Amino acid sequence: QVRLKESGGGLVQAGDSSRLSCAASGHTYGNFHMAWFRQAPGNEREFVAALQWISGRPAYADSVKGRFTVSRDTAKNTADLQMNSLKPEDTAVYYCAAGYLSDTFIARMKLRENYNFWGQGTQVTVSS
Repeated sequence: QVRLKESGGGLVQAGDSSRLSCAASGHTYGNFHMAWFRQAPGNEREFVAALQWISGRPAYADSVKGRFTVSRDTAKNTADLQMNSLKPEDTAVYYCAAGYLSDTFIARMKLRENYNFWGQGTQVTVSS
């Protein structure tokens, strides 16, 4: 069992930066991955970024590539999402997710169904 707790988020202006953090408690062994998804009102929950825990290998959605960076601190068991050049369309509830994937193909890292553990979510609002 893995428990996840997000922190960070809030209201920012377009062009600003913000950082989210997700603390994981439990086993982070094997092919453990952590990811960030987001859900805007009326929209499906969509993939944002993920990384393989053991290697730090990242994957990004095209919409955030070059602006967002996912990283992890193995000593603290945290995964962070650094968000730069924020846009109003980045406004959403951001969810931390974790799971043990069967492989490290980028395509699999982006699939919501591969993550068994979820945080409560944190709101990020970007004003124009």
